[in-house]
Amino acid sequence: MPPLKMDARLPLFDIAVIGAGMAGLICAQQLRQAGYSVAVIEKSRGAGGRVATRRLHATRTDHGARYLERQGEMVQQLIEIMRDRHILEVWTDTVYEFRVRDGEVKSNPTSPASSLLHSPFSPSQNRYVPPAGMNCIGKFLANDLEIWFTRRAIALSTTDSKTWHLTLEILGENEYPQELTAKAVVVAIPASQVLMLLTETKNLPSEFIDTLRSIEYGPCITVMAGYPLERQQDLAKLNPAWKAISFIGDSPLAWIGLDSSKRQESQQPVFVVQSSATFAENYLESPNLQLVGQQLLERAGEYLMPWLSAPEWLQVHRWRYAFCQHPLSISCLPAMTPLPLVCAGDWCGGNQIEGALNSGLAAASWVNSMLANNQLPDFNSILRSL
Repeated sequence: MPPLKMDARLPLFDIAVIGAGMAGLICAQQLRQAGYSVAVIEKSRGAGGRVATRRLHATRTDHGARYLERQGEMVQQLIEIMRDRHILEVWTDTVYEFRVRDGEVKSNPTSPASSLLHSPFSPSQNRYVPPAGMNCIGKFLANDLEIWFTRRAIALSTTDSKTWHLTLEILGENEYPQELTAKAVVVAIPASQVLMLLTETKNLPSEFIDTLRSIEYGPCITVMAGYPLERQQDLAKLNPAWKAISFIGDSPLAWIGLDSSKRQESQQPVFVVQSSATFAENYLESPNLQLVGQQLLERAGEYLMPWLSAPEWLQVHRWRYAFCQHPLSISCLPAMTPLPLVCAGDWCGGNQIEGALNSGLAAASWVNSMLANNQLPDFNSILRSL
């Protein structure tokens, strides 16, 4: 198939970044601040990717990333600057462990559930959250970027003017067009989605495609649940008092957090329960996610407090690409095509948010070397300019 003819009416950018998660946002910021014109294409209504918050029942609930902790140098800088801006606060310094063997709790039936909680042996470490919701982190990094929300990139091809042509699917009502062109493209979405996007793209190296196919993900099912206000009295009697618990061993649960403790204005107890990858794999395609969510809450009730199985309301979200199981050892993945194309994300280098930020900066550096070789601001300078 010959290259498409360039349509002069289509918007032309220096760089198109597909995906407004942490990698895509920091990549776009560095390139924008270096003087490039950048458009970010994002299928959802907000920025941040898995650093996500949902509004429901007159409150906010963090249903993706749980908190920030000092993983590495870049996340530390992000925490410090967002604390200086009064966006982040300390939430807790302890995530308790709940140990499960063979899918059952091994204990004296008369013992209170709280007696099964263990404080990890590692030193206490502060966990930070924005009281207004974890998506505030994405909003902070998205400042001054041109982001085309509710647009899904569905095809990527070349034009006769040596630019990339992006075809977009409309997922909501907005003023942006369905197509654009760019001199370079950064694809900052899960590798499995990259493969779907590039299905019809010609002349991609086989090594590049094989590398994308090698990436595997573990899914997660998240339950958000609200309880009657009078349950606050039960929570006040917990000993030890806890805000977050990780489940160790053979359990359908991976984590539970008292999400309402992040927000002073919360009017009722709200918990977020996240499943193990094994449980999510078994139920990811279930036609009734409410029943799946109820099953997780019933297990939480068995482990901790019986009333956790009887919420006033619940909502369930499935994360198909929650965790990259075997990240690449490289920080970004260039396609080595005639036109600049590079992939980024926490599946390049791993280490969750720290890895995503590092990958986004690596992709920006690579694209810059393919274009004008402008001077790029460093990470700290990027943050302080926002």
